[in-house]
Amino acid sequence: MLLAGLRGFITGAGTGIGRAIALEMVREGADLYITDLDGEAAQRTATEARTLRPEARLYAAALDVRQGAAVAACIEDAQARLGGLELAVNNAGVSSMARVVDLTEDDWNFNMDVNAKGVFLCCQAEVRAMLHRGGGGSIVNIASMAGKKAAPFLAHYSASKFAVVGFTQALALETAEAGIRVNAVCPGYVRTSMQEREVVWEAQLRGITSEEVIADYLRAIPLGRLEEPEDVARVVTFLLSERAAYMTGLAVDVNGGAFMS
Repeated sequence: MLLAGLRGFITGAGTGIGRAIALEMVREGADLYITDLDGEAAQRTATEARTLRPEARLYAAALDVRQGAAVAACIEDAQARLGGLELAVNNAGVSSMARVVDLTEDDWNFNMDVNAKGVFLCCQAEVRAMLHRGGGGSIVNIASMAGKKAAPFLAHYSASKFAVVGFTQALALETAEAGIRVNAVCPGYVRTSMQEREVVWEAQLRGITSEEVIADYLRAIPLGRLEEPEDVARVVTFLLSERAAYMTGLAVDVNGGAFMS
């Protein structure tokens, strides 16, 4: 198992990509502290993960990544319950769609606060925890293809994900000496409830049907299918593991070829 004996923390793991990552981490041997804004969803993921490895130490909690004090307290609790922390995945994210001329300050702030500030607050607390135990560890931040390639109606979302990529690189430079690796993953068109909402929004903004939006996505993907959350989860688990021991500061594309950087 890639993560046997390691202790991890994950945000936004109640559904979608985060849920898939949490399950894969547990399957690969990690003990895990699972969080989501929806605490009941986090608990459901923990319950599901326990069926994969009944002996795993699993904990679940509600967490709003926009609140620095709450983030710090949650990671402190994770350390106390697990006995330390070597792994972290910062997945919590949101999206909305609008033309720039129609964007509100609330739209902008919501995306930036969750997607960018949330990653900063979590990474800060995670690195402090890893340094406290003497250094070493691996962090993966979930960015997006939109963090490398902008798209109409997603200017605010793209800005927040470009920020994640830049922040990941800077943090990797700061923590390398302490043996802490920091990478990002950039998924593409992932089949999740978030994507389902986005397809409806995009169809309305473009004046076409949801089916036509999906058809456009598929034409843009050389591998010819939508991405599944598990496609992301397997790459994240690899990056967390010692098999990626010489990788840091990267923003790894996982998008079926829809964007090649």
